[in-house]
Amino acid sequence: MSADLPAELDVWRAVSGRRQFSGRVALADLDRLASALNVDPKQLGSAEARYSIGFDRDPIAGPFAELETEADLPLVCQRSLEPFLLPVRIRQRLGLISKEEQADALPEEYEPVLVPESGLLAGRDLVEDELILAVPAIPIKPGGAPVEASFEPTAEELAAASPFAVLAGLKPKR
Repeated sequence: MSADLPAELDVWRAVSGRRQFSGRVALADLDRLASALNVDPKQLGSAEARYSIGFDRDPIAGPFAELETEADLPLVCQRSLEPFLLPVRIRQRLGLISKEEQADALPEEYEPVLVPESGLLAGRDLVEDELILAVPAIPIKPGGAPVEASFEPTAEELAAASPFAVLAGLKPKR
């Protein structure tokens, strides 16, 4: 992480001071993301994510954090089983709330983040959470050829699938 972004930061102080943080984090250091990518953290090598987090107060929505993240996530195409890099560019406004009930009052473009009573949040977790949400459920390499195959059953398979095929085998032979 950037020396600028502490491991835990006091969110309310960051909002009142309108603090800005930016830097880079190695993808190998983001354990939850590595498990979502289904890769060994060692395979991530020197890949990293760039981030920028700015804290401020909106007169309508209240305290928020604006998070921008860029990364090239290594994935495996589920169609061709080939590895590829998925470019991810995220810009998200996070509404900082202290009670779950406050989430309903946030404007639609804000994603609620529940801040614990201590007021401390791990900035790296905010970056990692957004990257995890960007991982597709079924990764497919852009520009890949669609799979077009016909799987028609053979005559033997059709005969074996007949519900009367078992009865024919039970019938005594004369």
